[in-house]
Amino acid sequence: MHIFRLLTGALLALCLACSPAAAQAPSAQAWPNRPIRIIVPYAAGGAMDVLARLLSTKLQEQMGTPVIVENRSGAGGNIGADAVAKSAPDGYTILFNINGHAIAPAIYKTLPFNPDKDFAPVTQLFSTATAFVVLPSLPVKSFQEFVTLAKSQPGAMNYGSTGIGNSLHLTMELLMRETGMKMTMVPFRGDAPLFQGFMSNDVQAAVVPTVAAKQQMDSGIIRVLGVSSAQRLVAMPDVPTIKEQGLPNFESTGWMGLFAPAGTPRPIIDRLVNEARTAIMAPDMTPRFASFGVEPVVQGPEAFDAVYRADRIKFERIVKEANISLQD
Repeated sequence: MHIFRLLTGALLALCLACSPAAAQAPSAQAWPNRPIRIIVPYAAGGAMDVLARLLSTKLQEQMGTPVIVENRSGAGGNIGADAVAKSAPDGYTILFNINGHAIAPAIYKTLPFNPDKDFAPVTQLFSTATAFVVLPSLPVKSFQEFVTLAKSQPGAMNYGSTGIGNSLHLTMELLMRETGMKMTMVPFRGDAPLFQGFMSNDVQAAVVPTVAAKQQMDSGIIRVLGVSSAQRLVAMPDVPTIKEQGLPNFESTGWMGLFAPAGTPRPIIDRLVNEARTAIMAPDMTPRFASFGVEPVVQGPEAFDAVYRADRIKFERIVKEANISLQD
């Protein structure tokens, strides 16, 4: 009887070890032992994609395993986010996203994922700012001068937007609400068409990513009047903040960060945080990130989760106050 019990116990242990659940259970000790995918939910070639690839190269160098960037664009970033939400929580599929991830629940009628339950925040990577830019031929040299001009002709000026409800659009809505400006939005399908709109005089103003603003400022297509950050940017030290120009309480910054599928083991998340911190703070990487107008910020999952949830509340309020129609 004793031998029978031993054999039964051994067989039971063997069955459990061979079960699908056990076979799929991630091992934090063995991780990583195969390629890691970083999903970027926007098209290749943009500033976000370039930053993701810089990060992936450094992570691969540090961790000794391939780190691959995969672009899954569409639906305002929701297609790529959904791919991660439905991936195994084993640390091999990670989402690299912007604060549009916090805007999506406020702007879309339905989402293919649950924004509260399907993701595990890992870490914020960067703090980002935007730039307020105008047509160079306008007779203005500062943000305050533009506000005065725009208010003198309500509704006559157009501003360009690369997406209804994205952070650039909402920042412009905030500026108009704070200053009393009234302008008409003209939608574009990306930064390149937007700047074509400046050259054809279809738009006279816009809020754009700082890296795009710097490139087009140097080419003379636009004039940069202010940045939305609390302090001036290293990449554009001569451009004053909007806070300096009559709106002392105005600040609109965004973020880029990493999310894992919900249920990813905490030891794997902690390792990701440490690896990301080492990569971003490396002496050879810091100047490259600064050239994009982003500030490195690496924090733990709890701090990043607090930022994400605060943004969820903030953007929901802005969308309602601006009467922005929900998207399908």
